[in-house]
Amino acid sequence: MNNKRTHEFFMGEALTQAKLSFVANEVPIGAVLVYQNKIISSAHNLSLTRRDPTAHAEILSIRGAGQYLDNYRLVGCSLYVTVEPCVMCLGAIFNARISNLFFGAYESKTGACESIVNLKNNKNLNHHCTIQGGIMEKESKALLQGFFQTKRQKKP
Repeated sequence: MNNKRTHEFFMGEALTQAKLSFVANEVPIGAVLVYQNKIISSAHNLSLTRRDPTAHAEILSIRGAGQYLDNYRLVGCSLYVTVEPCVMCLGAIFNARISNLFFGAYESKTGACESIVNLKNNKNLNHHCTIQGGIMEKESKALLQGFFQTKRQKKP
């Protein structure tokens, strides 16, 4: 598989996870963690369902991958997430030593890679990863916009 096709495949899987969040009435964000070209963990937002502010797709996927690899360090792994991670999630990504982060839509309210805070260029942090945004951005953005549009329509 060529690189673009690989990114689209894995982001497509992350979008499938995001759709599960949408159905569960959660903000539709999905993530898959890939090691040696294989998905080893996938998750979607469950903060409301679990009553847990840390139950973001990225965090849940990282936890699953740690269990799968029997290690808290995820060196050599790539994370695909449908929306630019927040500060909490990017901190977990850096702490897990994930090698590559690929995301779909930019997040103008909480994005920590480029949008609100730019942690990817902060040289004071002891770990960085390769970060690339905008992969299947239109699809990720459309899912988010559709979710919030539905929410606004349901208000009395």
